[in-house]
Amino acid sequence: MSSLITEDEISHEAELVWLEDIDDLDYVRQSLDRLPTRKGRPAYHRPGRMVGYAILSQQAKASRASGTFRRRVFWLLPHDRDSEPDGLYAKSAPAEAVDPRTLEPCVKGYKTERSEGGPPSSAMQQLGITLPL
Repeated sequence: MSSLITEDEISHEAELVWLEDIDDLDYVRQSLDRLPTRKGRPAYHRPGRMVGYAILSQQAKASRASGTFRRRVFWLLPHDRDSEPDGLYAKSAPAEAVDPRTLEPCVKGYKTERSEGGPPSSAMQQLGITLPL
């Protein structure tokens, strides 16, 4: 969960790679996954879809126990607001969600009014969807 991600754990991020236009997303879920490499697109094994991931610098050290690297992965589930605007998260966001516009390498990101169900994204506006404020 984003509240459990510390600045120290993401201090070796060199870049965030987005697989989708984040301007159209009110929030993304983020987690720290154990991955075999510092860079490259990781395998994805959750329901829903991966929307981005972090690339680590050469200074990032692998875990002595597992030989893996802790990297952030950004994702959405099938019932998230971008797919079900009137669903469970119409006026809230999951615990591990953050507004993707607040994310940068080495920066945890945070929730905003928009990510919590405030002013709709441009994608929702184009579809004519409005949220109760």
